[in-house]
Amino acid sequence: MKTVSQISEARIRNSMRARFNPIKSLTPDSLSRMLDEFSRGYLRSAALAWESIEHRDDMVQSVASKRKRSVARLSWEILTMDQSPDAIFQKQALEYFYDNLQSTNAFDCNEQGGFGLLVKQMMDAIGKKYAVHEIIFKTNEYFNDAALPYPKLTAFFRFVPLWFFENTTGNLRFLENDYATTGVPLDRNSWLITVGDGLMEATSIAYIFKHLPLRDWLVYCERNGMPGVKGVTDAIPGSAQWEAARDAVEDFGAEFSALMSQGTNIEAIDLSTKGDLPYPGLIDRMDRAIAALWRGSDLATLSRTSGVGASLQADETAILLEDDANMISETLNEQVDRRILRYLFGDVQQKAYIRLIAPTSRNGKDEIAIYRTLHEMGVPLAIEDIREKFGLPTPSPDEAILSGNARDTIP
Repeated sequence: MKTVSQISEARIRNSMRARFNPIKSLTPDSLSRMLDEFSRGYLRSAALAWESIEHRDDMVQSVASKRKRSVARLSWEILTMDQSPDAIFQKQALEYFYDNLQSTNAFDCNEQGGFGLLVKQMMDAIGKKYAVHEIIFKTNEYFNDAALPYPKLTAFFRFVPLWFFENTTGNLRFLENDYATTGVPLDRNSWLITVGDGLMEATSIAYIFKHLPLRDWLVYCERNGMPGVKGVTDAIPGSAQWEAARDAVEDFGAEFSALMSQGTNIEAIDLSTKGDLPYPGLIDRMDRAIAALWRGSDLATLSRTSGVGASLQADETAILLEDDANMISETLNEQVDRRILRYLFGDVQQKAYIRLIAPTSRNGKDEIAIYRTLHEMGVPLAIEDIREKFGLPTPSPDEAILSGNARDTIP
């Protein structure tokens, strides 16, 4: 297991110095090229653009942050497949690992935290398709209990920006500098790779078609938002009276002003729109699309047409939260839990694993009724499966139990 980072300070420093604003002159054509490059495995341009869009667009920042934080705030537990001594040992080892892990951002070491930050960083895959962590393991102590002779093991997770990698072979590879196009293979035992939906591809398209009309709207406001001022005087041009009249017109504060002698006429060409402007509607449409991508149904649209927007959005948000929690849990089960248990206990059957506790998107009372009916019909039901279904941790031997026989009572 790796105990030294592969990413040097020089690699980070050089990358920070080479950074530029990838969306300063973004156009539909340049965005299309970025997305095509990403699909071919060259991730850098799109990843940099998506990072800027996520932090600079108000709607994207709002919905992406909510999506990530909603999962990072969930509680977690270590479940066991049975109550054997092996399962208990594995559970204790995993609990220590996750309780003591540390997380940081390789690009900003001021960002530090524990398990919650790790989950939030893993959720970056929902937007950018991939989220990558370098794992630096730490082990040098032993439990005091003589019955638990295995070492304490935890890790330091470093979140690495996606533009440090390429995917031209179907496997992420690390780029040793910002000008490299071919990376070096990753040791899968030392890296955590989270794969998500990649919503930023569609989000960036909505972004460009939102900001183009927004820019045009700003230009329209500059040109037509302030009326001009017309002054008429009998004074002779160049006289003191003329200069005083000109100063008075200019001091009025208008963007456009004119001073004319009697008999002079200027006809204005009115470029303003007489009806509703097209810009607000298109901008609003793109904001709705972004919100729907990240958070489910657009609340305002649904509620305006049927009056049930809040209920449907709540259902879809719950589904997304449950799905995100399952994605994080499965990724940790496969890429972290298995490695830890294999390192500590050798080639043994895995009997413990981590799970994020997310509220179910279905009606809990209905599901309890189904389990109760199946129990009454004599269908065999596993207690551990039911506990996992409803997020009920297994009580420890020294905890008080409510009442009843645990093997005969449905929780």
